[in-house]
Amino acid sequence: MAEMTSTNEFKTGLTIKYEGNIYQVMDFQHVKPGKGQAFVSSKIKNLRTGAITQFNFQSGLKIEKAIIEKKPMQYLYNDGNSFVFMDTETYEQIEIPSERLEYEKNFMLEGTEVTIIDYEGEILGVNLKEKVELEVVECDPGVKGNTAANARKKAKLETGYVLDVPLFIEAGDKIIVSTIDGEYTSRA
Repeated sequence: MAEMTSTNEFKTGLTIKYEGNIYQVMDFQHVKPGKGQAFVSSKIKNLRTGAITQFNFQSGLKIEKAIIEKKPMQYLYNDGNSFVFMDTETYEQIEIPSERLEYEKNFMLEGTEVTIIDYEGEILGVNLKEKVELEVVECDPGVKGNTAANARKKAKLETGYVLDVPLFIEAGDKIIVSTIDGEYTSRA
């Protein structure tokens, strides 16, 4: 029997099955309009496609919970078509097609620990640590005399990802990058 929840019990991070898709509640707000029925305005992320949608659910609506398994795994390599991960306890290996990890690949090096998200045997994706340490392999020279408070330049990381960094960052530096927005956080 599927476990049910009510839209009145929504909380951030809850995973639900709705209209055949698996969603994670990113944000929600209970709304009681002057006229009409109360509803729950929700920002939900489709865990299969990564698309984030704004959706209004009727208040008190019963929705099936999606029980998600999270397995710690290690990224081994990319064979060109897919990323290969290994369960560090059972040594079982799984492959995820490259196109499913277009964003995540910017922050993964061989040996990176990740969390694989699984729903009833279906791999939904990969969760990364919130911040990762990566090396700058090339960057634009800092412009002399540029004293603007937030002056930035382009830098390419060892994964191939390009981002804006402060002028004092040089090739060879290790930096901390947020995997949430892909932004420079600090020097390592």
